[in-house]
Amino acid sequence: MAAPIAYEPPTISKAWAAFLAHIPTILLIWVATIVLSVIGVVASLALTALGVGLSSSGAGSDAASGIAAVLGNLVQLPFTVLSNLVGVLFVAVPAMYYASGEIIGTEPALRVLMHRPVRYLLAGVLFTVVAAIGFVLCILPGIAVTLVMPVYVNKVFLTDSPILDAFSSSFQAVYGSAKGRTFAGIELIAWLLVLVVTIFTCGLGSLVAVPVATFYIQNAAYHQGVLS
Repeated sequence: MAAPIAYEPPTISKAWAAFLAHIPTILLIWVATIVLSVIGVVASLALTALGVGLSSSGAGSDAASGIAAVLGNLVQLPFTVLSNLVGVLFVAVPAMYYASGEIIGTEPALRVLMHRPVRYLLAGVLFTVVAAIGFVLCILPGIAVTLVMPVYVNKVFLTDSPILDAFSSSFQAVYGSAKGRTFAGIELIAWLLVLVVTIFTCGLGSLVAVPVATFYIQNAAYHQGVLS
């Protein structure tokens, strides 16, 4: 059972209040994800620039340029993975908050993240692969998989269920009942609003809209009975 506040009807004001209470944690997540992404991009560009420099130096330069480009992508990959690993806390922190009813500080959030990093990485790989296949086959299946993420992250972080079981049960919870499908509709509308805010604020609004939406959606999942 989650905390009593999890089952209350979700409202923007409640999600906003939860966001304000978690500003230090949310700020840390934003800073960490941005810094890791920037480091990865800079390292990749540095190696690519090195390859371009070598390409103008003479024989064998084309091969050197190609190798530098490949290495640039390889160097960026771990930073991208780490950035995504930290970024999942945008969903995990609201999940932990509504499960416990307590404010999740920066230290507890990072401690939970580092407790089972391999599990979270593997869960992320599974979700990314399935979602990518869905988008390649047709856009709608990809969207359907993406809408399962809040429930999936909750189960991965807060339970000991095997990853495959967590994914399949999350999919069933969202699409196996009328209330689950209602939740998916609520989530879709919430993310469309986030997109609108992001576009009209040149991206700056996402710094607030994304975390507020994750708190609202997690509350909606409990209220609709998708999570218990």
